[in-house]
Amino acid sequence: MPNKPKRPCNKPGCNALTSEGYCPNHKKAVRNNNRRSPRGKGYTSRWDKYSIRFRKANPLCVMCLKDGRLEPSRHTDHIKPVSGPNDPLFWDPNNHQALCVSCHSTKTAKEDGGFGRRKKR
Repeated sequence: MPNKPKRPCNKPGCNALTSEGYCPNHKKAVRNNNRRSPRGKGYTSRWDKYSIRFRKANPLCVMCLKDGRLEPSRHTDHIKPVSGPNDPLFWDPNNHQALCVSCHSTKTAKEDGGFGRRKKR
């Protein structure tokens, strides 16, 4: 079976030929720009310390409690999504809730468009 012909990289100005969307030089850069690390989103050691204190004061998952289950909290979640550490809601304790791993993953996937869902605005 013949190979698909190579075409120019999708990065504007790059003339490298590739059988994929981006050449090897630009593939990693594009992927890194689309996904910032937690530290890049403002979750620094200051947040880590705050989160530990918050979860000590709120040791059970609030969503599980509503369903009558007792699960330990493992995440300090923002109730309303935030854009970063400069967002006034980022450090507002009224915008935080204690969640277990399962509830946090489910909520994050629904809000951030995980598993093929559309991102909520």
